[in-house]
Amino acid sequence: MSVIRYLLFTVMTTVLAFAAKESFITDDEYAKMLYKNPRGISCAKCHGEKGEGKVLTTYVSHGKEYKITAPPIYNLSMKRFKQALKRKGRLMPEYFLTEWEMAHLYYYLLTQNPDYQKNKKVKQ
Repeated sequence: MSVIRYLLFTVMTTVLAFAAKESFITDDEYAKMLYKNPRGISCAKCHGEKGEGKVLTTYVSHGKEYKITAPPIYNLSMKRFKQALKRKGRLMPEYFLTEWEMAHLYYYLLTQNPDYQKNKKVKQ
């Protein structure tokens, strides 16, 4: 993880920690709750319990089997994560999340990332 990304993540989590002191739930609880049900459709339904991605459905066309999959999202950069949330016209529903909510979701997914847990690394 680059020094800048590490500093950005540290600042982001510090801000979240200060804000949590005024809340009745912790940042971890809020982030998990948001992931499980951000606006009526759980991120986990398509991307898996920890953002690892999963097969949504399979179908056969002209004798060939195809899969529609939701990609892993636990290993994205914050920039790429926000782009994916804001992109329109694909299978992903539009959630109209605030910057604050996107930061909490990103934080939750980062804590679920096995590579981050081992090496503190995220894809660029």
